Amino acid sequence: MRLHGEYQGSGFTEPRYIARRGDGQVVQLSRLLHLVARAIDGVRDTEGISHRVSGLFGREVSAENVLFLIDNKLIPLGVAVPWDQEHDEVDDAPRSDLLLALKGHKVLFTPRRVNRIGRALAWLHRPPVVALVLLAALAQDVWLFALHGAMTPLLQVLDQPVLLLAVFALTVASLMFHEFGHASACRYGGARPGCIGCGLFLIWPSLYTDVTDVYRIGRAGRIRTDLGGVYFNVVFMLALTAGYVVTGQPFLLCAVYLGHFEILEQLMPAVRLDGYYILGDLAGIPDLYGKIRPILAGAIPGRPVPPEVAGLKRSARTIVTCWVATMVPLLAVDLGYALWNLPRILSTSVRSLTEQLAGTGDALAHGQVAAGTVGLLGCLMLICPLAGTTYLSVRLTGRLLRAARRATAQNPRLRIALCALATLTVAGLTTAWVIGVTPKPIPAQPPIIPVLQPGVPTAVPTPTPTTPAPQPPGSTGSGTGTGGRSRHGSDSSPTALPSVSASASASASPSASATVTASPSAAPTPRPTVSPSASASPTRPVVGPTTKPTGVASASPSASVSATPPPVTTTPSAPATAGALKPTP
Repeated sequence: MRLHGEYQGSGFTEPRYIARRGDGQVVQLSRLLHLVARAIDGVRDTEGISHRVSGLFGREVSAENVLFLIDNKLIPLGVAVPWDQEHDEVDDAPRSDLLLALKGHKVLFTPRRVNRIGRALAWLHRPPVVALVLLAALAQDVWLFALHGAMTPLLQVLDQPVLLLAVFALTVASLMFHEFGHASACRYGGARPGCIGCGLFLIWPSLYTDVTDVYRIGRAGRIRTDLGGVYFNVVFMLALTAGYVVTGQPFLLCAVYLGHFEILEQLMPAVRLDGYYILGDLAGIPDLYGKIRPILAGAIPGRPVPPEVAGLKRSARTIVTCWVATMVPLLAVDLGYALWNLPRILSTSVRSLTEQLAGTGDALAHGQVAAGTVGLLGCLMLICPLAGTTYLSVRLTGRLLRAARRATAQNPRLRIALCALATLTVAGLTTAWVIGVTPKPIPAQPPIIPVLQPGVPTAVPTPTPTTPAPQPPGSTGSGTGTGGRSRHGSDSSPTALPSVSASASASASPSASATVTASPSAAPTPRPTVSPSASASPTRPVVGPTTKPTGVASASPSASVSATPPPVTTTPSAPATAGALKPTP
């Protein structure tokens, strides 16, 4: 148990004190409870505790008062243990089961090593150094985006899978340096950082730094600690840019470009990342998510304001209310949109993952280690969102069911109404999925980044070509053939049947046609030949390789056939092959 003292810069009207239990849970205490907890040392009895607390509190606190506070407040909160318990942990202490919290903690750097690192890097947080770094970052971005160009090094890296692995390693190093920024800022502000470790956020591996001691310093020190990670990302990008100036390696600039997206992600206040804690420290409230329910309950007309909200300062209450009014509708709309498009998401994801796994396995089987390793990264990018979405959906559904059961425990009619509403919602969504009202899955597309998807086809599949049936010799009338893609060649015999189509000239027009007209005075077995002067101008550029038969003129849309043809000698040639068409995206 650690008592961190008063929460400086609090958004509450009354002072709050921070205590951290042995299991890592942080508890907020009033001043009187904090004084009683400080006086408990395992030696004093209730009488001794009452004398010490009375002197510090400025009012008489009897031994009976102390006993009541310990039994009914501190022990249930897990701050104190029962009198007859030997070990120091409270077994049934309340624990917050946060939906969007880090799970499975694993320590990477002990507090002692983190303090050494923080002390060595604390000079980077001095105001002159910060100003110099920010000016250098501004100059770097102007050069990268306005003069040099950020997409060129990115495309160069995408063309070489080995360089992509180097960018991935630099990204991991940037994340670790980000945590050093939090620890050094905490140390610079006068607090003592804890350990640095890793865990799972939903399903993504994530790093964290224990800076709980920062609650005892001022608001400015807490905000500096919150921004320390992003600030060290900027320092890391400046170092990469300097490395590019020395070596000329493009993957260094690619890592700089991707580092901007990492900073933007960290500053989003939707989940428990840096932006969430920055907003919380600006408002002076350590747990914004814990205020969603009381804010919504207080917004219902006719209901009293919950004490969790009534104890907030006006400025803090305004910030939290605006945040709740923004985040709750956004999360609700996101959930509804995901449910409406669920079949589309699942079918597209499964198809993409199947192709990705097959292509990656084929690359590894053929000894393409670099391409296969990059393909595994692509598989990870597909699997993690799917697994995270599944995990979050199961957890959220369970929480909603438990909350509904608790809310309707004393109201059977409300429970029946909620069950009917849930049944109608599920039935409506299921009906929409089955009859196809929801959007259809998108067709297979070529990969945007082929190196991340080895073995995946890079061309859009096209329908199988169809060839019109040939007309019998001597027929009267006209025949028309159409097709988007067709393969057509000339027979090596001079008595070839008139099977003419516009695709014989390898035209890209999808609906070209040719007409064959027979003379009424034709002989029983005419040998039609195409007029040497007939020609056709293609209406679109020719796509793909084209082989034109030797000695045969291209057919026009209305090629005339003579009933008494002169002798013609033709040279056998290879059939003409029209190139596969790819629609312009």
